[in-house]
Amino acid sequence: MAGIVWTEPALEDLDEIAEYIAIDKLNAARRLVRSVFERVDLLSHSPNSGRKVQELSPSKYKEVIVGPCRVFYRFTEGSVYILHVMRVERELRKYLLLDRDIKGR
Repeated sequence: MAGIVWTEPALEDLDEIAEYIAIDKLNAARRLVRSVFERVDLLSHSPNSGRKVQELSPSKYKEVIVGPCRVFYRFTEGSVYILHVMRVERELRKYLLLDRDIKGR
């Protein structure tokens, strides 16, 4: 079983998305956050279950989709590092994941 490690930037990403949704739909924001954490927790049992990030192929990064979010992560040394959360309609800046990677792991 892999450990789940949320990076501070990824938590901030999710918080920003939830705050924006909560302006009009507080319950929807709560459901989204719950859904993201539930889906990420599944990675502890199946860390390679995410799909490859198309914009970064080939890459060591994977993603899971929890509408309307893309959750980017990297599995290494028995841990799943959650690096970035973004809305699906936004364009991924390729360098962003490299900046958030955990000291080259």
